Amino acid sequence: MATSSPGAVTELLRAWADGDDGALERLMPLVEGELRRLARGYMRRERRGHTLQTTALVNEAFLRLTDARRVCWQDRAHFLGIAARLMRRVLVDHARSRGYLKRGGGARRVTLNEGLVSSAQPAFDVVALDRALSAVAAVDARKGRVIELRFFGGLSVEETAEVLGVSADTVKRDWRLAKLWLLRELEGERR
Repeated sequence: MATSSPGAVTELLRAWADGDDGALERLMPLVEGELRRLARGYMRRERRGHTLQTTALVNEAFLRLTDARRVCWQDRAHFLGIAARLMRRVLVDHARSRGYLKRGGGARRVTLNEGLVSSAQPAFDVVALDRALSAVAAVDARKGRVIELRFFGGLSVEETAEVLGVSADTVKRDWRLAKLWLLRELEGERR
């Protein structure tokens, strides 16, 4: 895994946006490790037996990123925020295309013996989470972005503040309130 300075990533992003196709090829080895880290975080939250793998998620997000050439890239944190949003969209699209909710949502078939053993981790319903996040973002777009960047993107408080152009204290405040709103939305989904 190649390590990169934020400045090198920013420079390559801007060169790519300015039409340098080679800049994207030089950029990918620098950010691939971080994209894989994001993807692993997403996949850890998915249900067992998910048909999409980490590499496929990274590749699909990369393909969607190539359509984002005209983005006015600010820096590495901005890039990771957009990559996180794209990964979320890939997972939501994948869940919807598989008719996830029509066939029982996160429920899985178990034998009676398996059913007696409690699961260590509850199933993660990415479609319900996407709806809840959209509801939060409709009320307060910045809090929605904070959830997306922190939870899905795995960005630190400081990186999130940088992407959003606000202070770290604002991100911390938004994060606390957004988590409560999100929880309320998800609990309302279950009723």
